Amino acid sequence: MSSTPDAPATGVERDPTLDVPYRERERSVTLERTAGPGMPVSGTSVEPETELFTINMGPHHPATHGVLRLLLTLEGEMVRTITPIIGYVHTGIEKSCEDQSYWKVIPFVERMDYLSYYSNAQVFCMAVEHLLDEEVPPRAQYLRVIHAELGRIASHLFWLGTSALDLGAISMLWYALREREKILDLFEMSGGQRLHPRYIQVGGVADDIPPGWEQRCRRFLEEMPSRIDQYEAILDRNEIVLQRLRNVGAVDVETLLGLGVTGPLLRAAGHPWDLRKAAPYSCYDDFDFKIPVGTKGDNYDRYRVRMAEMRESVKIVAQALDGLPEGRWITDNRKVALPPRHELATSMEALIHHFKLVTEGFRVPPSETYVAIESPRGELGCFVLADGSAKPARVHMRDPSFVNLQALRHMGEDSLIADLIADIAMLDPILGGIDR
Repeated sequence: MSSTPDAPATGVERDPTLDVPYRERERSVTLERTAGPGMPVSGTSVEPETELFTINMGPHHPATHGVLRLLLTLEGEMVRTITPIIGYVHTGIEKSCEDQSYWKVIPFVERMDYLSYYSNAQVFCMAVEHLLDEEVPPRAQYLRVIHAELGRIASHLFWLGTSALDLGAISMLWYALREREKILDLFEMSGGQRLHPRYIQVGGVADDIPPGWEQRCRRFLEEMPSRIDQYEAILDRNEIVLQRLRNVGAVDVETLLGLGVTGPLLRAAGHPWDLRKAAPYSCYDDFDFKIPVGTKGDNYDRYRVRMAEMRESVKIVAQALDGLPEGRWITDNRKVALPPRHELATSMEALIHHFKLVTEGFRVPPSETYVAIESPRGELGCFVLADGSAKPARVHMRDPSFVNLQALRHMGEDSLIADLIADIAMLDPILGGIDR
């Protein structure tokens, strides 16, 4: 036995609003509801054009480059407000460092900005060396620069591939990963591991480069400029990429400086601030290289600056290999550096010292320091407070991704939501460093 649609449910009075068509009840979209040309439907009203809609973008959106949540207020397809909400990674790395010996902190800090782990390890080791007044041998300084610049290229390659993927250029990811794999092969040869090798140590580096490493690195350096030419040939004349990047997300120098933004974002706006030139560390003042800068500070300039930085990093590594000094690759201070491995089988003192350094670590005199270097994303700083024990009393990192995230509001507000995807890509945030 069938019932008519108007028949009420047994014992329940039907809600009269359910008889109104769905689109006439919906208030979250702006539609022109007409029964005829220009005639509104009886009993309905047109939504005002100023209607705002609040949505969450993330924390699992594929274009957030990590676990980032953005609270967006939209007016149609226009983004009116952006509120980044962080804390979803919650690694607690800085707090964990206070419970580890200085020697064991290095693997922790490497995992903050997981695409530039050499920079993380270098800035922490430089801070500890400053507290110890420890001198790093010249060969170790050059090896640090070589690995840091290779890491810069690898980081920019990953940014290039994922950013192009966000813009629809799918094949670029595979090309970028192809060259990045060659860099990771070099890291595996020198440090024994492709990711987080803990190669940089307090006082120098873990070991000298093995036989054949330099020749393999030079082959990569000879090949890389032509690969960058190929990337630019694909993207520079791609009309979709150009429309998605040019005159999009522009921020002026004064605003960026007021926010403390550094790195490619600041240089793309025309300010040539780079700690490798402004405050040279390690042996960067031995090399001849340029600081690429943009003019408008839009997403296209950010793309061009990073592409040019890869070319300059190739030049730095080549010069470092040409002038690589002879000598030790780590300090000969046995209070800080592990004894050579070949001594462990013949010297009881070396074996005991190795055991004590690994289990207890070395003590650092009470003091505090702040050291900053230029990571692929900007100024990476490390503050260390020592209390005289073998563990740091406080470790705090100035992660550039955390500071640069402030610029996203200026980049994306009053623009299309589709452009916000490109803004995040050109921001190049690493949430491991933001939520450290």
